[in-house]
Amino acid sequence: MRAARLSALAATVVAALTAVTGCTEKGSDGGDGVVHVTATDDKCEVSTKEFPAGHVELAIENKGSKVTEVYILFPDDRVVTERENIGPGTKQRVTAEVKAGDYQIACKPGMKGDGIRQAVKATGGGKAAKRDPRLDKAVAAYRQYVQQQADETLPLAETFAKAVKDGDLEAAKKAYAPSRIGWERTEPVAESFGDIDPKVDIREDGLEGQKWTGWHKLEKSLWHDKKITEADKGLADQLITDLKDWQNRVGKAEITPTSMANGAKELLDEVATGKVTGEEERYSHTDLVDFKANVEGAEKSYELLKPVAKENDPSLTTELDKQFAALDTLLDKYRADKDSYEFTSYDKVGDADRKDLSDAVNALAEPLSKLAAAVVAK
Repeated sequence: MRAARLSALAATVVAALTAVTGCTEKGSDGGDGVVHVTATDDKCEVSTKEFPAGHVELAIENKGSKVTEVYILFPDDRVVTERENIGPGTKQRVTAEVKAGDYQIACKPGMKGDGIRQAVKATGGGKAAKRDPRLDKAVAAYRQYVQQQADETLPLAETFAKAVKDGDLEAAKKAYAPSRIGWERTEPVAESFGDIDPKVDIREDGLEGQKWTGWHKLEKSLWHDKKITEADKGLADQLITDLKDWQNRVGKAEITPTSMANGAKELLDEVATGKVTGEEERYSHTDLVDFKANVEGAEKSYELLKPVAKENDPSLTTELDKQFAALDTLLDKYRADKDSYEFTSYDKVGDADRKDLSDAVNALAEPLSKLAAAVVAK
């Protein structure tokens, strides 16, 4: 969940502004240009305000003093692609597929707020980037997957909401974590809409003036306050309304091979900055359920893209296979059995074991960051 993650990071770093400077050059796929993004503390500039539609690569360097993130946004704030957790003095590359049209590049200081924005344009005839037909099949399969996850989430969420409305504390606690699995598997797609995630999955310290609603408000009531109020019962109804909105809209999401690959990396970032730290489920300590769901969602995207990525970069897919297997094996240590979604309460996981989990996530995240470029390589 983005807002909770941002607030957790903001608590450890001072708020920063970013700037973007640089030049364009030939992309790593041998075709489209690179837009250089260089963060400082008081500007946000791009190397070019126009670039060819198709596969665009952002070369990001953070020369500011704070962690930042960079987005390509549609004019209505829907997300084309993003890269988060870009530390001071570090560089990142992200490949995106864009059609001809108007966009914004947003640099978000401290990974919070609307950020500093630049209007940019992708030029061309409005056609999508040329794709290997296997990638069209991957997109279609992934679109079916995210719809399935949304459809399967609703009855689980309705079970959770009913328990809250019945005032049944223990039943609500039991239903809480299962109701979140489908969301966690596909969260980057939900986040791409911009408005749904803050309604259903925001943490209290991620609020920016809005009313606190969603799963985590109810989580606090169940585990911290140990009571269900009349207001909570209303929030349970609101959660179902918002999740139905997600269910109805997810099939219309903009999905490309690069957004699938970048979304897989975002899911690993979710794990690294929220689940491993124990900040996401700070009251229920069901972090390992979310952790597993995030990894499953990332692995689904990877498996669908793997045939093309393997052809273009076999050493990368060999490494990804190895690191996904290692992380899955490590997570299995904490589940009741291999088919169960019952995991050890995260407050029972010691610092050394948390470090092992963190190391495994980082070992996977680094090669996963290269998947989008491998998918579009020519």
